[in-house]
Amino acid sequence: MDEVKVVAAHSERATLRVGDVFLKVDPDQARIDAEVEAMSLAPVPTPKVLWRKPPVLAIAALPGTTLGRLGGPSTGASAAWAAAGAAIRKLHDAPLPPRPGRAGRTIDALAAELDEECELLVTNGLLPADLVTRNRQVAEAALRPWTPAFTHGDLQIAHVFLDGNEVTGIIDWSEAGQGDALYDLATFTLGHEEHLDDVLAGYGTDINLEVIHAWWSLRSLLAVRWLIEHGFDPFAPGCEVDVLRSRV
Repeated sequence: MDEVKVVAAHSERATLRVGDVFLKVDPDQARIDAEVEAMSLAPVPTPKVLWRKPPVLAIAALPGTTLGRLGGPSTGASAAWAAAGAAIRKLHDAPLPPRPGRAGRTIDALAAELDEECELLVTNGLLPADLVTRNRQVAEAALRPWTPAFTHGDLQIAHVFLDGNEVTGIIDWSEAGQGDALYDLATFTLGHEEHLDDVLAGYGTDINLEVIHAWWSLRSLLAVRWLIEHGFDPFAPGCEVDVLRSRV
């Protein structure tokens, strides 16, 4: 009998693995609907949807392995990272999905959220003021006009599976939609800056590195307090706080 493995769990949703099936439990039906829709539209490999019975979505496991996770060692040759970059480019070049995603927040909304979060990080004593101030300055470069692309919205390296140098699938599409392509690239390379050149070689077009660095700071600043409140540790080696320190 297959045992149940908790892949990820917090107060908003949980993902369990039972044998070769992943069970995503999410009380937000709109989020599940958006995820299934995005997977059906994406021009890259995605998990097969086995069944849906709210609040549960069952999907098949993907072959291959990921390139690692934030805070852990990365694996894979340069060619594997380049293959991931090529798959990301294929996604970004696809026809736009019907709705904005996590990477599609407006400049004004992001700036307001960022300013509020920076103030809370300092007043709550979570991070030193100079670290927050410096990264808020770096993050400013991300707050610029961008051309909408089909974005994943949460493209952590733990969400991209490869078999050798071939991408076999991308999971967790609940944040997908129209958005800033550089948000995806920055999310994928967050904490693994040493592989950025490989990813961009596969992506195949010139990228503004200042904006990538800005998204690293912005995403990390917005994540720290949420992670702490949901039982995760952004202070672990190689995670969000280390990313912020690397910008100083």
